[in-house]
Amino acid sequence: MDEELRLTVPDDEDGARVDAFLAAASPLSRNRLGTLIAEGRVLGPRGAVRRASHRVRSGELYRVEIPAAEPIDAQPQAIPLRIVHEDAHLVVVDKAPGMVVHPAPGHDDGTLVNALLHHCSDLSGIGGSLRPGIVHRIDKDTSGLLVVSKDDATHALLQAQFRAHSVRRTYRALCARTHGAGLPEDVCRIASGHRRHPTDRKRFSGLHGGTRHAVTNVTVLERFTDGALHVEARLETGRTHQIRMHLAERGCPLLADPLYGGRAASRSPLIDRLALHAATLGFVHPDGRTYHFESPLPDDFARALDLLRKGATWRT
Repeated sequence: MDEELRLTVPDDEDGARVDAFLAAASPLSRNRLGTLIAEGRVLGPRGAVRRASHRVRSGELYRVEIPAAEPIDAQPQAIPLRIVHEDAHLVVVDKAPGMVVHPAPGHDDGTLVNALLHHCSDLSGIGGSLRPGIVHRIDKDTSGLLVVSKDDATHALLQAQFRAHSVRRTYRALCARTHGAGLPEDVCRIASGHRRHPTDRKRFSGLHGGTRHAVTNVTVLERFTDGALHVEARLETGRTHQIRMHLAERGCPLLADPLYGGRAASRSPLIDRLALHAATLGFVHPDGRTYHFESPLPDDFARALDLLRKGATWRT
């Protein structure tokens, strides 16, 4: 079934290009929007938008028709999985770092979806969705907890909780102050907008406005030499790259973050992947009870943390 996005232009986007406004306010890239505009699937106050360079006006409503995803030819693969919990409705997985969640260009197999297809055959959306059973995702190099639905009703229930930001998620991260004030307080709430970075489309930014908001609650657990920190980040919202974006824009990028780390923190001798772990996950189950799960720190993260405690430097 086709999906439709309905987006109203806020005052601070008055006069923006329609593709730039829609890209900032939705998960769609400007390239994808350009294709949808060419297909007549972006509709404004005066009908179909003809040009990506069309200028929007405050208060205007735009509708984006997104055609249903083509079924993927994902094959079951016997890939080891750490199953934290499984019942008739859902599976909670502790994802290893380096595993892509769902098939995408360049990652046709070896994904969590391939592993789940081997593990169980009753996931919702199998054969008709690009992300069968997947309710949310974490980045390839992030480790930790994900919940996957087995039936359509559970899928809808979990999606509604993620949309309402009622799912409880905390992450552990290793970061380092590379510039600015960093995180001088042990507890802080970072609130910002969320949109694609205006010059680097692979990144997101909270410093350039946007119609979406992002909120991360950060607690500093430990401080080390050379400005390294061990932090807990609790999500109020779940935007793409949210923790990475917020900490980097505070001057404390995650260790070994090639996208947000800059020259200083894009690599680290302590860990060879993004130092981020999805440690806890809590949600309301279809049976009406609240379930809470925890994942221990993986070996590579725990090793890096131990080295910091012994006085090692995070710098290359």
